[in-house]
Amino acid sequence: MTAALSGADFLVLSFSLGLLLFIAYFSGREQKDTSDFFVARRRIPLWAATLSFVATEISAMTIVGVPAVGFKENWQYLQFFIGSAMARVFIGYFFIPAFYKYNCVTIYEFLGHRFGRFTQYSGSVFFFLTRLFASGVRLYAASLAVSVIMGWPLLNTIAVFTVISMAFIAFGGIRAVVWTGLWESVSFYLAGGLVFFHILGRINGGFWEFLKVAGEHNKLSLLNLGFNLSDPNILLIAVINGVFGSMAAFGTDQELMQRLLTLSTREESRKSIIWTIAATLPLVAICLGIGTALFVFFVQNPSFALPANSDEILAYFTVNFLPAGLKGLMLSAIILASIDSPLSSLSSSFVMDIYKPVSGITDETKLLRVSRMSIVVFGVILAAMAYACKQAEGMLWLAFKVNGLTAGSLLGIFLFGLFTRRKADKTNAWSMALAFLSCLTVLVLTEKKIITIGWSWLIVIGTTLTFVLSWALSSPAGAEERT
Repeated sequence: MTAALSGADFLVLSFSLGLLLFIAYFSGREQKDTSDFFVARRRIPLWAATLSFVATEISAMTIVGVPAVGFKENWQYLQFFIGSAMARVFIGYFFIPAFYKYNCVTIYEFLGHRFGRFTQYSGSVFFFLTRLFASGVRLYAASLAVSVIMGWPLLNTIAVFTVISMAFIAFGGIRAVVWTGLWESVSFYLAGGLVFFHILGRINGGFWEFLKVAGEHNKLSLLNLGFNLSDPNILLIAVINGVFGSMAAFGTDQELMQRLLTLSTREESRKSIIWTIAATLPLVAICLGIGTALFVFFVQNPSFALPANSDEILAYFTVNFLPAGLKGLMLSAIILASIDSPLSSLSSSFVMDIYKPVSGITDETKLLRVSRMSIVVFGVILAAMAYACKQAEGMLWLAFKVNGLTAGSLLGIFLFGLFTRRKADKTNAWSMALAFLSCLTVLVLTEKKIITIGWSWLIVIGTTLTFVLSWALSSPAGAEERT
């Protein structure tokens, strides 16, 4: 085993970070207004937006958390992707045309056009809650892995990542986010593939023994055809959660949709989100394969100690078993995933959905300055969220649970706006809040074992409640809203 980073590792790491800063500098020059800063004047190529979307979707949570799932569990996580693929097609044909119809810079502007400012504010606030908590878990996942590999204190690691993120996003805006996302995607494929084959090469008996041992321990199980509705991993629930979760994550979350709004037409944007199906699936499979290969490796080598927290399994293997160069490449992938933060989307939503309408300021120079300042503020908040997650284990499922509390409210109100003609504004906020409180109650009762409902139902419950309540409290098209 080897632990220290070599000169080759630092060379690879320096190249990766240097390229990121180079891209940020050249993409961020001559930013003049919020159209430049938030949607790059809708001039990003389709292929670049697609790979940037993939980089954000994958994130450090996938790079670190999915191998841990493959190590501890099996491949049933891929069941979620069936529903996710269906949701992307749905978003491409229903959500994206609505956003382009109103020339939205943020997707919550659609809610403003459709219902009114109060619904727009509420949607943006719910996005803040969803994205800050979920991204805090993601940042913690990456920081935990890097702190293990580098031997740094967790707090220091979070601080370094936060400062780098604030610097390059505040300067480069969405262009920097998109083009660095392209580099991140390439590094994910390269690092993931090489690490998987390296682990495979260290398994006695190679690929066939890998399949044999993994199969004997039920690590390659792909489908769960059970009927226990409290189990989030059965096929039916996984697909339903994939549909609702991905519609919420991709169609109502500014962080991911912002990439698609940089394309010139709705047709290109639709193609981009559908192309992500083919681009993302191999990466998820590679990450699961790494986790399964790690399980087989440690079964064959029982004398090697395992980390106390199974979420650290990839970082533990990286620091102790990967050779020079490859260790640096894996570290680079994790760091790049952590730097791809939601700061640009948080800033765009705050400035365009709340600050600009409330303040009445239209001067683009002032708005651009506020945009950059808000990135710093949100960066500090995100770092605090990440540090607060330090006692957590099972990070991937924690992120899903947190997301389920608020994402259903957002999805419900977007579906209400897209598929009905009814009028409402203030009452929509009440619907979203009541749905959130209901989901929170269900989660608490489930965690305390008082009831047995799988956490994957949270987003379905939240979506349904928000839609039904908004319908009940609204007025038909052309009538006045109920107060």
